[in-house]
Amino acid sequence: MVAYIIRRVIVGVLMLIAMSLVVFTLFFANPVDPAQFACGRNCPDDRIAETRKALGFPDPNLSPPEKFVATVGQWGGFLKGTVVGRDYPLNEALREAAPEQVTHCPAPCLGYSQTNQITVNEEIAEAAPISISIAMVAIFIWVVFGILFGVFAAVTKGTIMDRAVVGSTLMLYAFPTFFVGTLLINWVAIKWGIFPAPGYIPIADGGIGQWFVQLLLPGFTLAVVYMAGYVRMTRAFVLESMSEDYIRTARSKGLKGPKVLFKHGLRAALTPLVTMAGLDFAAVMGGAIITESVFNYYGLGKLAVTANTNYDLPTVVGLVILLGSLVIMANIIVDILYAFIDPRVRVA
Repeated sequence: MVAYIIRRVIVGVLMLIAMSLVVFTLFFANPVDPAQFACGRNCPDDRIAETRKALGFPDPNLSPPEKFVATVGQWGGFLKGTVVGRDYPLNEALREAAPEQVTHCPAPCLGYSQTNQITVNEEIAEAAPISISIAMVAIFIWVVFGILFGVFAAVTKGTIMDRAVVGSTLMLYAFPTFFVGTLLINWVAIKWGIFPAPGYIPIADGGIGQWFVQLLLPGFTLAVVYMAGYVRMTRAFVLESMSEDYIRTARSKGLKGPKVLFKHGLRAALTPLVTMAGLDFAAVMGGAIITESVFNYYGLGKLAVTANTNYDLPTVVGLVILLGSLVIMANIIVDILYAFIDPRVRVA
């Protein structure tokens, strides 16, 4: 088991390195001057030159091979910054001329936003707790209720209850996210007053209870989009596993229906669901742009939109690498959980 985990971690680290190189090649080796995108909208030429010097961007007039070599140098400096941190501006002469304006970006350093005059780490530190909180509440809702409704639909296969559960979840899936979110705000929060007006309250300020209640509406808005898939997947895999020979053997030994269902049948169905949950959680971290906009939460999704709108290249690159890393780490965690759920995976 330990060897399997070590292998998966090594492969994950190699994937992280390769992914970061691809990101830098796409953003920095393209024909457009990266300093222009890092400086912001309507940035004058002198300001673009200052940005290029402060962030160490290569000359835009370099030939493609020279630009690629310069991009690899940028990438190497970025990787070093993730380990030991970096001092901005990157130009040593600028740091010596104005030491009071030097900004230290601690490891793992994801860059410096010339537009906002702060490190990308600080921007992410402000937005990430909100996205993580929304994703945690959403995944709790859609996994718990998706599996419960899926098991219920499998047990009542072919009945009107089965059709009602599957049909209602598909109907919720058909509604756009912005429609569900607006509906919940206008009716559930404002008109009926069942929940307070949405607003992020950290656990340190309001406790777990208030934190959870404030995030129920945006969490449910995200959950209804994913719940239909979990209901259908759970139903299909439970029905498949309950027809296996080992289930008939368990029943022949006198085991009761609920024990056979939850101990043997559902466990076999959890393997694909674990994969879905891990990857969906990573995707929701940066993909809840509409939900964050509807509920006016400044999370990673809204930060990405703002950075793209303002031509803030370092923030965009930092976010892409961060969210890509989350997907890779989610895959590693899912593979390790696989090994615990299904021991056959360890020797595969």
